[in-house]
Amino acid sequence: MAQKPSIPKGTRDFTPVEMAGRNYIFDTIRSVFKLYGYAPIETPAMENLSTLLGKYGDEGDKLLFKVLNSGDAFSKVEISQYQQDTEEGVKINSNALSLKVCEKGLRYDLTVPFARFVVQHQNEIALPFKRYQIQPVWRADRPQKGRYREFYQCDVDVVGSKSLINELELVQMVDMVFSRFGINVCIKINNRKILSGLAEVAKCPDKLIDITVAIDKIDKIGLDAVKDELRDKGLSEEAIAVIEPVLTLSGSNTEKIAVIRTLMSESEIGSKGVAELEELFNLIEGVGVSQLVEIDLSLARGLNYYTGAIFEVKALDYQIGSICGGGRYDDLTGIFGLPNTSGVGISFGADRIYDVLKGLDKFPKDAIATTQVLFTNMGSSESSFALKVMKTLREAGISCEIYADGGKLRKQFEYADKRGIQYLAIVGESELEGGFVTLKDLTSGEQKQLSADDIVVLLSK
Repeated sequence: MAQKPSIPKGTRDFTPVEMAGRNYIFDTIRSVFKLYGYAPIETPAMENLSTLLGKYGDEGDKLLFKVLNSGDAFSKVEISQYQQDTEEGVKINSNALSLKVCEKGLRYDLTVPFARFVVQHQNEIALPFKRYQIQPVWRADRPQKGRYREFYQCDVDVVGSKSLINELELVQMVDMVFSRFGINVCIKINNRKILSGLAEVAKCPDKLIDITVAIDKIDKIGLDAVKDELRDKGLSEEAIAVIEPVLTLSGSNTEKIAVIRTLMSESEIGSKGVAELEELFNLIEGVGVSQLVEIDLSLARGLNYYTGAIFEVKALDYQIGSICGGGRYDDLTGIFGLPNTSGVGISFGADRIYDVLKGLDKFPKDAIATTQVLFTNMGSSESSFALKVMKTLREAGISCEIYADGGKLRKQFEYADKRGIQYLAIVGESELEGGFVTLKDLTSGEQKQLSADDIVVLLSK
């Protein structure tokens, strides 16, 4: 018996209808990126493992897909060198072994490869360098709703500029993209310098990573569980008492800034973060955006490379995780030998955006239609006439096809219905003699006798 075909968990096939929806998302996002002067690049699916390791924190490193070296990767490996005696018996040090047999890994995100790209091509690009990138990434995560092992990111970044105008434009792009999609969102903003200041004020600056990793989970696990995790990481009750009110701060953005400014008064880096946040919100207020924008001091974003403003976007009318996020990073290119080159960027999660658009029924009908008109095939003379009409329609940008195999009209109707094609163009004996087409709207049932030019006028509206 043949094995039943399947694909790995956390990956998906996409039907033509789904691909039409995804392309609508990519095209919409791409058009906004272009409006703000960003240019496209692409990087390989695989990077050297040394490029990826150590850039995402310990938790991120565990989610890297490692690629086994070609040939017999284990031929020169002495397995006994990687064995360790434990209480449970002899175990293999899998991390050390994997580094020996895996020189490459699938990219975890698009930001680290972008930093590598900037350093590698620094003599070919002009700074500040503004790029967008729409490609898949891979994470060895546990698959669940809205979380996949292979998914697309739509990234937009600028490096070589510290101006907060860049952060403003990211907010404007988010506002424009989701307004075009018809999705109501909340754009949450924080600053990692404030989180660094919080660790200082709580008198545990060495615990910054532990604090950010824990509070980044507050939406998923709740405040009490976050406090438990902070205790597990060795924070005192006094330190937690300093951190807790910041995570539950309410009021207007102006009121939040006033409270946090007072709290950060004895932290130089924290005060700088407050000043940056205030300047950014003044810029946003100056240009105005239609979507909700709020300061969220519990927002941490667990990736270690963020150093300034951080962003996260949540859909207001549909229950799902973050659909867009990013931030400012000052040190990322320095890892690859190009120090003092600050950057900032955001990533749109295309897969989650698709789920939101579908869940809210926000896909435009014409965006997900693959064919507008199906021409019937009633015989060789009729099909010859139809092919000439179709040439006119295609030159006018109207997608159409003919039922090439011919057969009973009912079967051709059923095919159009199954494909979700709105119009059926019937060419029979009378149409052939009169030099017209009977165009039937399969949604309304209305039909008209039209010339090729008439159909172009009707369907181009």
